[in-house]
Amino acid sequence: MKVLYIHAHFDDYEFTAAGTFHVWRQRLGNDFRGKVIVCTDGAAGHHFRTREETARLRLQEQLESARIGGYEFELLRLPCGQVPREACLRVTPEFMAALWKAIRDFEPDYLLCPPLPADPLAGVHVDHLVVAQAVREVAYMINVPHAFTPEYPADETASVPCTVPVIIAVYDGYMFGANTHDLAVDVEEAFDTLCAMTWCHQSQIKEWLPWVGRHHMDVPRDQAEWKATLRRRFDRKNRELEIASPHAMEVFTVTAWGEIPRIERLLEEIPGLCPQTSHIDSLRERLTRWHGKA
Repeated sequence: MKVLYIHAHFDDYEFTAAGTFHVWRQRLGNDFRGKVIVCTDGAAGHHFRTREETARLRLQEQLESARIGGYEFELLRLPCGQVPREACLRVTPEFMAALWKAIRDFEPDYLLCPPLPADPLAGVHVDHLVVAQAVREVAYMINVPHAFTPEYPADETASVPCTVPVIIAVYDGYMFGANTHDLAVDVEEAFDTLCAMTWCHQSQIKEWLPWVGRHHMDVPRDQAEWKATLRRRFDRKNRELEIASPHAMEVFTVTAWGEIPRIERLLEEIPGLCPQTSHIDSLRERLTRWHGKA
C-alpha cells in the first residue's frame, strides 16, 4: 500500500492526515509506504525571522517530524530545480509537470491533497487552493506518458502504464464555511504521536500562528500545554463537522479526479474508519452513480 500526501506547506500534513498514516502503518507494518510532498519553500511564514532563515528552519522542522512519523519526505522542485515560492503558487505548466513527475515516480494507490471549495463565500489559502486545482487538472495526465516529456525527456517509443491513484481531499482549516466529509478516521491512538510531530514545528505553533492571530491561541510554554491546545483544535473540528465523538478524528472527501473506487475497497483498505461519523450511504450512492450504475 503506497499513499502520497501532497500539500502546500510544512506542517499541513501533521494537521490533516498524519494520524491516518500512523494508523495505516500500525495496521500494515512494512506493507505500508507513506510519502509527503510539500510544494512551497516556506519562506513567508514568519514575522521576525528572515525569509532565508524561515525556509531553512521550517525544512529542518519537517525533517524532524518525518523522523518521528516514519514517512518519506520530498520538497517539490520545478523542472528548473527551483522550489515554488510560498504565497505565490499558480497553476502553471511547470508546476503541473513537477506534480505529474512526482506522482508518476511514486505511483501511489491513494493520493491525499487539499480540497477545492464549492462555495465562493468560503475562505481559502491561496497555496492550498492552487495545489488542489493543480492536482485536479493534472490527474488525467498521470497515465499520459508524453504529457510533460518536454520538461522531463524520456524515450517516447517505450511507454509503460502508470497507476492512477484514488484521489481524496483532506480537511482544510482555512476553508471556513465549506468543509464537509465522506469518511472519518478515528486517530485517537495516534494522538500522542501527533502531539510530538506537530510540536516539531516550533516556528509555527510558538511564533507564527499566535502572531498571525486567526487561530486565537496562546503561546504554549511546553509540550503539555500544546497537547491541550491540539485537543481543543480536534474538538472544535468535530463540532464544526457535527461529529459526536470525544476522539481525535481526521476526515476525507473522495473525488472523481483519479480512479473512482468501489465503496467496498475504501471500507477494506482505509484503516480506522468510524461508520457512525462517516457518511457511508451517501458516498456509496455517489460512487455507484459515478460508475454509471443505478
